[in-house]
Amino acid sequence: MLWVVKSLAPGFLIAMPQLADPHFHRSVVLMIEHSDEGSMGLVLNRAAPLKLVDLGKGQSLLVAPAHAEENVFIGGPVEPFRGFVLHDCAEVAERHQVLPGLFLSVTPPALKSVLLDAGVHLRFCLGYAGWGPRQVERELAQGAWLFTEASAVPVLGGDPNQLWEETVKGMGVDPAMLVMGGGVH
Repeated sequence: MLWVVKSLAPGFLIAMPQLADPHFHRSVVLMIEHSDEGSMGLVLNRAAPLKLVDLGKGQSLLVAPAHAEENVFIGGPVEPFRGFVLHDCAEVAERHQVLPGLFLSVTPPALKSVLLDAGVHLRFCLGYAGWGPRQVERELAQGAWLFTEASAVPVLGGDPNQLWEETVKGMGVDPAMLVMGGGVH
């Protein structure tokens, strides 16, 4: 039986321990789009070996010193060179509201604006996670993921290294109780 859900976006998908795909081990995915045509989200807790200042240099972008040492994140395995910035700046012209107080921007002018504003909280992701029609529902039914409501606070202010555990605890589940089951592929 497939999950019957009006929309998983916005929401968090939390990878279960038996999810075998290394791109999603202990990941928390912020779902951005979910429809009959497919789904799209950003992995929030997989840091790349790259800082924003290095990304800025490579793209000829100036980065505010407050953001220079922040990590770039691997948003997923699809289009790994495409950039997505989650932020809290309502003044950026090109933005899509994901949640109250959380916006997504994808254009170079928006990125320039956000990277230069030291007062903006942000998370920059390269690539995204994508699913075909009904694929994510099948994976939920197989037990590969947990689903919970999302909020902006853990996206922009949480410790990425603790995000999986804290999100699971926030659901009222002890992470130690999530044991490996029969493999989900």
